[in-house]
Amino acid sequence: MVNVHKGVLVECDPAMKQFLLFLDEKMALGKKFILKDLDDTHLFILEEVVKTLQERVGELMDQNSFPFKQQ
Repeated sequence: MVNVHKGVLVECDPAMKQFLLFLDEKMALGKKFILKDLDDTHLFILEEVVKTLQERVGELMDQNSFPFKQQ
């Protein structure tokens, strides 16, 4: 029996990859989404979670950014 999944190749820096692995391990999106851990900067993930994952990463970036005020 062959199982087929539609996936997306993601290239990111090692820190972001660790964050994605953490989300996958904790099933933060409701299920495991990483199909294959390829190397230090590449993951193969389920296509259906890409939009949700982009939103999560956007939220993370918003939490870690501060407005610049000129004086």
